Amino acid sequence: MAQDSGGEHADRRASGALEAEIMAVLWSAAEPMTASAVQSALAPGLAYKTVLTVLGRLHTKGMLERERVGRAHAYHPRQEAARVSAEQMKTVLERGHDRAAVLQRFVETLDPADEAALRALLGPDA
Repeated sequence: MAQDSGGEHADRRASGALEAEIMAVLWSAAEPMTASAVQSALAPGLAYKTVLTVLGRLHTKGMLERERVGRAHAYHPRQEAARVSAEQMKTVLERGHDRAAVLQRFVETLDPADEAALRALLGPDA
């Protein structure tokens, strides 16, 4: 049973969102960041140990590289944000039983500017 605030279940539910927030901070950074710098860039109240744990998990998953900076590690993404998003979209597409239907539903949800961008990428014969 999920708890409203705090507790084990709330932490689990938020971990994916926290990973995404940390990745967004690192993608927007001009150079690798330490856990302390990442913590400062996030919403106040987030524990240093929590940030360090998530950075470690992202490194273990292969999403981040890290380098020693003094006594700490500095982290940076292994891939650009657009590439990671494209891979996630491809994974979702591959899970569908009817790829054409999945693509059709996806295209139906695009706003006109995104649809125009997709048409331009596909070329004039598409």
